[in-house]
Amino acid sequence: MSCYRRPRLPGATLFFTVALADRTSDLLVREVAALRWAVMRTRAERPFRVDAWVVLPDHMHCIWTLPAADTDYSMRIGHTHPSGRVRSAAHPTQSLP
Repeated sequence: MSCYRRPRLPGATLFFTVALADRTSDLLVREVAALRWAVMRTRAERPFRVDAWVVLPDHMHCIWTLPAADTDYSMRIGHTHPSGRVRSAAHPTQSLP
């Protein structure tokens, strides 16, 4: 089991990596517009600063800074998903729920 160090400091700057379960997929670059939309929507609801972002076909690396009085980064990471905007690879004509 992984043991992660998670800062609980208000205004913390965080580095994290998110990887697709299917490491052979190119979903992130193929659907980068939907990812961009999801990040904009999340930032509107729960502000944060994007210091750096690298999007690769199967994973992405991010550096975000939270607002000065905020420690809740997991809510932002968990809610930054383009559901409904990305078509399923298994069913290319259906949108995900």
